[in-house]
Formats: sequence, structure tokens, C-alpha cells
Amino acid sequence: MTDYIIRASAANNQIRAFAATTRELVDHARTIHNTSPVATAALGRLLTAGAMMGIMMKGENDLLTLQIKGAGPIGGLTVTANSKGTVKGYANNPEVMLPPSPKGKLDVGGAFGAGMLTVIKDLGLKEPYVGQTNLVSGEIAEDLTYYFATSEQVPSSVALGVLMNKNNTVRHAGGFIIQLMPFADEQVISKLEENIGKINGITDLLDKDMTPEMILKQILGEFGLEILDKIPTGFECNCSKERVEKAVISVGRKDIQGMIDDKEPIEVNCHFCNEHYMFNVDELKVLLSKASH
Repeated sequence: MTDYIIRASAANNQIRAFAATTRELVDHARTIHNTSPVATAALGRLLTAGAMMGIMMKGENDLLTLQIKGAGPIGGLTVTANSKGTVKGYANNPEVMLPPSPKGKLDVGGAFGAGMLTVIKDLGLKEPYVGQTNLVSGEIAEDLTYYFATSEQVPSSVALGVLMNKNNTVRHAGGFIIQLMPFADEQVISKLEENIGKINGITDLLDKDMTPEMILKQILGEFGLEILDKIPTGFECNCSKERVEKAVISVGRKDIQGMIDDKEPIEVNCHFCNEHYMFNVDELKVLLSKASH
């Protein structure tokens, strides 16, 4: 198990924490989407956050969608995660190229510009839960910290990092989400803030080859850290030809007939994993017979 998430608690359950190492899943996303370095960093951060937020959900079939839409050149990102630790996602403009930020880092904030973060939780109820906040910096971790504070009223510290090799493959990826429970006392809060303030950034910890366990120990060790769970995580798409057939059927008889009249096979691509599905004219005729309008 190379990519995994740790679920932990500390300070007699006054703190709950998640930490993840996600190098393989982020590099897999880079390979299938052919993302530029800045798009790899942006998508990698949101995939890491999605994986950790996904396992916060309780239900077997619960689904989480994180969407960022911005005015900047990347356009937006979409990530979907489930409660079992698997995640998938894509960037609207995966080839975006930008000069480094003033700090000499990949300019993820500049790629997004002004925009919105939307969090959708489908918990099997009649309506999904939808929370929306404006982007604070576009750097994703700060935006999620702000989202947790305003939409869910949970004081949180979110850190997400992706480090690239010179050949643009992913060297390290990971992050943490540390949250204070409503009954946390002032002493715990101020000590936790102090500990988080001492970190030189998550990429610095990842670059030292620190595991999720080591990262949480450094921040929460003195609070009586208790590791509750170790969950494998990975990039996994559940698309299939049957699912794509349903999507084609849903466009309606008129459009399917138009495809048949063109006498050419059609190709449908999955946004999430770039899998290509071909339908020849005979297959389209079968789909036409199943379409209702």
C-alpha cells in the first residue's frame, strides 16, 4: 500500500485529523490527462483533499464532488470521491502553462484567478448538500480552510502539497486536514495553532520523506495522538461502456438518428479517465430503439 490516508484523533477527541500520501494517484492523473506542471499541482492538491474529505462521509454509497471554477487560464477542476478512499478528477485546461509565482513556486492561484469553490455531498437524501464559497487565494488549501470555517462551521487547518521532479513527474504529494471539535478548550486550540505555525509548509515535510504518521506525530504528538485507521487511496474511475450507453441514450432519439444518418462511428470520451468508447452505426441503432424521446 503506497498511497494511503491516516485517520486519527488527539487531545481526548477534541481534535480529529487526516493525513495522506498520494504520489502515485497524482502521478497517474498526470499521465492520463497529460497535465502541465501547474495543472498537475492544482489537480493533485484537489485530488488529495477529495480523498481525505471522502472518507469523512459515513455511508457506503455517499459521494463527494469538489468543483473549482475560476476566471484564470485553467478554467476549473472537478474531483469526485467516495467514502472508501478512491478518487477521480480532471482539469478543464490541463495544458495550461504559467511562469512561477513571485515565491518561485508553481502558480496554482494564478491559474484559477477569481472564482468559486463548490462542495457537493450526495448522502442518499432527497437533495444533495451543496456548499459554496469564493476562492480566497486559489491555492486550494486556504480555500478549503475557509470553506470548512464558513460552510460547515468547523475550524480546520488544511495543507496540501505536490512536488515535481525536473522531468515533470510527481516526486511527492500529500497533505493533512486537522479539525477542532466544538468542545475543544482554549489551551488545546492555542497550542495547536502554535504547532501548525512552526511548520515550514507541507511540501517541506513531504520533501523530508515524512509519512502521514510522522507528519501527524510532529503536529499532534504531545496531544496523545491516536491513529484510528489506515485506508488505501487511489485514482479509480467507474466508467464503463454500459454507463456511456445510458448517457448516449439520454441525448434523445433525434440526436441519435442524426449520428446514424452520418454513417460514421462515434467516439465518447470519459472526462475523468480519458477512456475512449466507440459506437458503430449498428450499436447506435440499438441505442435508438432504447431511447424514449
